[in-house]
Amino acid sequence: MLIPKVQAIRRFCTNLGSTYYVTTPIFYVNAAPHIGHLYSAVIADAICRYQKLLAKPESPAPLVRLCTGTDEHGTKVQQAAASHSIPVDQYCNDISARYRNVFQQAVIQNNDFIRTTEQRHKKAVAHFWQTLNSRGHIYSANYQGWYCVSDETFLTDSQLRVEESTGERFSLESGHPAEWTEEKNYMFRLGNLQDDIIYWLKQGGKVKPLKFEKILFDMLSEPLPDVSVSRPAQRVQWAIPVPGDPSQSIYVWLDALVNYLTSAGYPDPKFQSCWPPKVQVIGKDILKFHGIYWPAFLIAAGLEPPQELFVHSHWTVDGQKMSKSKNNVVDPMEAAETYTMEGLRYFLLREGVPHSDGNYSSVKAMRILNAELADTMGNLLSRVCGKSLNPWQIYPRLHTAQLRDIMTTDTAKHLLEMLEQLKGKCTQHYDERNFYLVVDAVMSTLHAANSFFETSRPWELKLKTVTEPAKPSIVHRAADENALKLETIMAMTMDTLRLCGIALQPILPAMSTRLLDKLSVPWSQRLWHNLDDHFGRIVGGQCEPPMEASLSRIDAVLFRRIYPKDDDDDQGAAALAKALKNKKGKKGPATPKQEKADKNAASGEAAAKAAAPAATATGSNKSKQVAQ
Repeated sequence: MLIPKVQAIRRFCTNLGSTYYVTTPIFYVNAAPHIGHLYSAVIADAICRYQKLLAKPESPAPLVRLCTGTDEHGTKVQQAAASHSIPVDQYCNDISARYRNVFQQAVIQNNDFIRTTEQRHKKAVAHFWQTLNSRGHIYSANYQGWYCVSDETFLTDSQLRVEESTGERFSLESGHPAEWTEEKNYMFRLGNLQDDIIYWLKQGGKVKPLKFEKILFDMLSEPLPDVSVSRPAQRVQWAIPVPGDPSQSIYVWLDALVNYLTSAGYPDPKFQSCWPPKVQVIGKDILKFHGIYWPAFLIAAGLEPPQELFVHSHWTVDGQKMSKSKNNVVDPMEAAETYTMEGLRYFLLREGVPHSDGNYSSVKAMRILNAELADTMGNLLSRVCGKSLNPWQIYPRLHTAQLRDIMTTDTAKHLLEMLEQLKGKCTQHYDERNFYLVVDAVMSTLHAANSFFETSRPWELKLKTVTEPAKPSIVHRAADENALKLETIMAMTMDTLRLCGIALQPILPAMSTRLLDKLSVPWSQRLWHNLDDHFGRIVGGQCEPPMEASLSRIDAVLFRRIYPKDDDDDQGAAALAKALKNKKGKKGPATPKQEKADKNAASGEAAAKAAAPAATATGSNKSKQVAQ
């Protein structure tokens, strides 16, 4: 039977895979990187960063490995190099370097950047081929069928659309043309492994979101034909030769898929510490190759398939499909000049929904980044760190009596409720890879913090604090009721910012680090379990208030507001103004002029006006459905 074969493989791998191994697809170098490629990378990076935060006190840090890279073989690469009139190897070097640079700028913490033109990969592919061949899964045959050069795959009649006027065939999925091909190839016995693939898929949780698992089951509802795994070398010269038969080159998808093994160290036995991958992030356009071919190849080689395929959807631009012909392909480096790379990363994870296509819009990106990063989070940090309210530049100590008094107010109760729910909500959403819901939970908590700060009116308490008569410009840190209450309000607000910074680390690594650095949060207190440490534990008598700490001297500005590049762009400016105006019940954020006044005022009405209420801006109003 075939099913025991899969079970035997699983027993073989039971004690292996101590490393949390995550992969992105390797990106085809027939074109430069765009935001869809970056989206795959930031999803995988966020998954890894979250896993690292799960370290327990006095326990070794979890072993997490992230692999990305470039796929550099095949007909399309040859054609792309020829169109640029440069040698293929030089073309591959140039495009691969561009991917590497984009990922470095986006602070992707990959442990490996693999290229399929490397010798280590060619060695791994040759070994994998020989393993499949020795186990009887490869045979030689004359093959004919409709081949799609753009998709690098043969298509069945059910996967084709016929243009009645010309008789031309096109792929139903991609729309690319297919041509009739007759040639001698090596074939892989895919049909023999269909029951094994179905058994693997039926274990549950192998393909997420659930929508894509259903698509795979539909594909598997019909008998799988054997698949060609080589091409004549004279047709595809830029490829890895078949071991023992230089007249044939290895099918580009078999070559590409083995990269995940190569990066783990295959064929050296050490690769077993990473195998099988915990999560493989892919785009929906390559689901068939990763959800059918890949598990079949692995099972045939005696290896366990991945534990999870996480499939994401694509990006449109202003509601239209992104394509060269429409000249609307978004270059991440160009977009980062306006939004910063950290801002672009945030926007992709904030707006991207795995089970349906996301829409990239410059107006939307500007609105979200200004409202959430500059206003809701950044402005709140600037205010509690501003010298008008916090002249001693401290993370104050919570005062128990004043805390209990403050906790009788509705806004304080609501803030505590949000903080107590934050860890559980974010854990669920990170586990399900719903990053946009993590952001929703964090922004809702920050809105509660802004509301609490506004209703507490700390600037009025500041005016009532005791001032030394001989030195009226210096404020005593007196133990009067107003001063203690002010410090407690500030500490409660900083607690909220600290927890939100911890929760956002996988999504906003650089900005979260800057926030936590400003609050002087030790590195050992930035882990996931530290989300339990907030003023609610003091209210409940579970611990004593921590001592005050000095703030860092670094700038408290997290994200500078973005303005339209062209002041004459009335349409974009009007759309942005309308979006901000429609935020009902909210006031505009403190202006740079107000902030300057905050810093210069020492007392009196000037300080009160400088620290006057500033708005909390609502986040994206996009209605989203949770991925199943």
